[in-house]
Amino acid sequence: MKKMAEEFRAFILRGNVMDLAVGIIIGVAFGAIVNSLVNDVIMPPIGRLFGKMDFSGLFINLSGTHYNSLADARQAGAAVIAYGAFINTIINFVIIAFVLFMVIKVVNRMMALAKPKCEPAAVPVTKDCPFCFSKIPVKATRCPECTSQLP
Repeated sequence: MKKMAEEFRAFILRGNVMDLAVGIIIGVAFGAIVNSLVNDVIMPPIGRLFGKMDFSGLFINLSGTHYNSLADARQAGAAVIAYGAFINTIINFVIIAFVLFMVIKVVNRMMALAKPKCEPAAVPVTKDCPFCFSKIPVKATRCPECTSQLP
């Protein structure tokens, strides 16, 4: 049991697990920001464009009883399809996906700039003689040390 606890501790303290935890926490906070952006900034003008409509309140009542609002229907426990909330969720997703796309694009560009440029490998000017192992020019056909004919 002690060994398993030590292995678990080592696993948790690895950098990538901690990075993942931080990423999830930041993602949740970012989600709250995007929800506010969609519900408080983007949807009101879109709703106004469609005749002062509030998408979050759109619903289909399945119970047969009339309710004035989605909140009233939910409070009464009526079966409803809240498609307005679904529209808001789709808009949230599209915005989050677009922002993540832009962030990843910027990070990839910065990584490419930070990546050291590889220089081509230097072309060797000498090689070893296979008979006497002395250094000789690459283009040599005969070794100057042992006078062997080179392959």
